[in-house]
Amino acid sequence: MDWATPPQFSDYIVYVDESGDHSLTAIDPNYPLFVLAFCIFHKRYYSEVVVPALQKFKFRHFGHDIVVLHERDIRKETGDFNIFRSVDAHQNFLDELTTFIDESNFILVSCVIDKRKLKRPGASEADNPYHYALRHGLEQLFGFIEEKGQTDRQTHVVVERRGKKEDQELELEFRRICDGANALGQELPFSVKFASKQVNSSGLQLSDLVARPIGMHILRPEQTNRAFDVLEKKFYCEGGRTLVGERYEGIGLKRLPE
Repeated sequence: MDWATPPQFSDYIVYVDESGDHSLTAIDPNYPLFVLAFCIFHKRYYSEVVVPALQKFKFRHFGHDIVVLHERDIRKETGDFNIFRSVDAHQNFLDELTTFIDESNFILVSCVIDKRKLKRPGASEADNPYHYALRHGLEQLFGFIEEKGQTDRQTHVVVERRGKKEDQELELEFRRICDGANALGQELPFSVKFASKQVNSSGLQLSDLVARPIGMHILRPEQTNRAFDVLEKKFYCEGGRTLVGERYEGIGLKRLPE
């Protein structure tokens, strides 16, 4: 069957999740970061490869595909992930999950905010790290969409629901950015969609899984971080790359404030 996206929609879908909280009033000294991760998939590849592969992974480990992958629950072995009979069993699960992420083709854009710097005297950045990261992420996302010749089409950006008030504020900020309140000074062809993790979206689960490893790499770069090693080759590099890991700093991976 011929697979085609209607001309008004782009060939790409974007899933966004976070690591850390966006509060500036009580900053956790052990994790003083806020990370926003954008996972960009080609729709055909996502629907034909990623989704069925993740379902098979779940059937293999849980016997069903209803379980929702949460990075925190996996790390702490709580909820659906309190199934491992030994350290080796847990590690084998993590190894297979890491391999799945490694073999999945997607482009990664991430903004990492050091909240301590936003609290310094004289700091002029916005007081909402989520909105701050969102603007930078959408600007980089536009660069990718422009490279792919998709700026005349609408690209949906799927974010996790957090609460009625927060969602309303985020939607207003999203529209403001896309209406031209950005460093590019132009309208951005993006539309936001809100979804609960309970909808069992493969894309949202993957964005949840990648956000914290990015934050841990920034916080403790000397620490072994196999998950980040896998993600490093997925970061967006403007104009492509010649070697793995080249030219993604400041583009696919933005550290804020700059």
